[in-house]
Amino acid sequence: MTASDTHRTIDAVWRIESAKLIAGLTRMTGDVGLAEDLAQDALVAALERWPESGVPDNPGAWLMTTAKRRAIDEFRRGKLLDRKHQELGPELLTRQEHPEADLAAALDDHIGDDRLGLIFTTCHPVLSTEARVALTLRLLGGLTTDEIARAFLVPEATLAQRIVRAKRTLREAHVPFEVPRGAELAARLSSVLEVLYLIFNEGYSATAGEDWVRPGLCEDALRLARILAELEPGDPEVHGLVALMEIQASRLKARVGPAGQPILLLDQDRARWDRLLIRRGLAALERAEQLAGALGPYTLQAAIAACHARARTGEDTDWTRITALYDALAQLTPSPIVELNRAVAYAMAFGPAAGLEIVDALTSEPALASYHLLPSVRGDFLAKLGRFAEARAEFERAAALTRNTRERALLLERAQRSQEP
Repeated sequence: MTASDTHRTIDAVWRIESAKLIAGLTRMTGDVGLAEDLAQDALVAALERWPESGVPDNPGAWLMTTAKRRAIDEFRRGKLLDRKHQELGPELLTRQEHPEADLAAALDDHIGDDRLGLIFTTCHPVLSTEARVALTLRLLGGLTTDEIARAFLVPEATLAQRIVRAKRTLREAHVPFEVPRGAELAARLSSVLEVLYLIFNEGYSATAGEDWVRPGLCEDALRLARILAELEPGDPEVHGLVALMEIQASRLKARVGPAGQPILLLDQDRARWDRLLIRRGLAALERAEQLAGALGPYTLQAAIAACHARARTGEDTDWTRITALYDALAQLTPSPIVELNRAVAYAMAFGPAAGLEIVDALTSEPALASYHLLPSVRGDFLAKLGRFAEARAEFERAAALTRNTRERALLLERAQRSQEP
C-alpha cells in the first residue's frame, strides 16, 4: 500500500470511527473540546505511524487505545486532575488509587450509546440552536467545517467561529455528558432531530468528495433515531423522522450505478429498493400520524417519501398529493429549500412551466446564490420546455457550484445532452 493509499484509508477510518472515539472520550473527560483534541492527537499519530507500520487490523481500536493513553498522560500532568477529583470524590484520594486505572475503567465502561449521549450533550439549551446543530454535526457526523457551512448555506468562517464558541460554552457551563429524561429531554428534542436529519441528508447526498452517497452517515443517523424513538415513544415527530429516514434509506443501493455514478429518483430500478426498510418506514409513519394532531415537518416529509415508496413506477406516483403535502410543509416551515422542492413537485404534477414559475421567484434569494441545485432544477425545467441553450448554461453553472465529483460529472453530462434536437 502506497503512502497515498494509506492516507485515503486513514481518512475513511476517521470518518467511520471519529464519532465513537470523541463520544467515549467526552464521557471520560466531561469536555467535548478536550475529547476532540485527544481524538485529533490519535489521528495525527496514525498519519505518522501507519504509512510505515501499515494499517492495523482493527484501526478503530488502535485510535481509541492511542487516545486513551494520551488522556491518561494528560491526567498525569494534572490537566484533568481537578475535574476528575470532583467526579471521583474523596474516596479515591483516601484509597490512594492510581487515577489512570479509573480513567481506563471510565473509558471502557459502556452505558447506553455514547454517541446518543454526546448528541444530547451538544444539544444542551445553553447553546443556540445553530451552535447545537453545527457542533453535533462536527463531532458525530464526521463532517468538515466546510461541509457543515454548505449545509447551512453560511460562510465557512462563520461556522468555524460558531463551533469554537460552542465548545467553550459547554466547558464553562460544565454541561454533563448524559441522555436527559422527562421535561429536559423534550426541551432538547427538536435540535436533536434537526441534527439527525442533517447527518442523514449528508449521507444521502454528499456535499463534497468522490462519493454520491455516504451510507455510513445514513446508518448512524437512522440507528440513533431508532434509539431516540424508544426513549421518547409518545412524540410523533420522532417517529416521523424515523419514517422519513427508513424510506429514504431504502433507496440507497439504487441511487448509484456499478461505477458509483448517481442515478436520479425517476431513473432508479425500484426492484432494488429495500422493501423491509419501506415497510418499517410506513409503519413508523402510521404511528406518527396516529399520535399527531397536525402533522409536523418530519412527518410531512415522510408522507411525501411514502408517496414515492408506494408507487410501483415513476408514472404511478401521486404527484398531486405530493404538491399538497409540500404546500402544507411550506406553510409550516417556509424556506427556500422547501420552495425549490415544491417547484419540482409542481413541475411533475402540472408541467415544467408551473415549476419554472416557482423557481424563477427563487433566483434572487441570497441563501441560494451558491446552491447548485437551484440552477440544476431550473435547467431541468428549461430542457423540458425546449429552451436548450438556457438549460445547458444552467447545468454548467450547477456543475461549477457543486463540490461533489460524481454530481459534477452528472451535471456536465446533462449539459451536453441539452442541445437542439
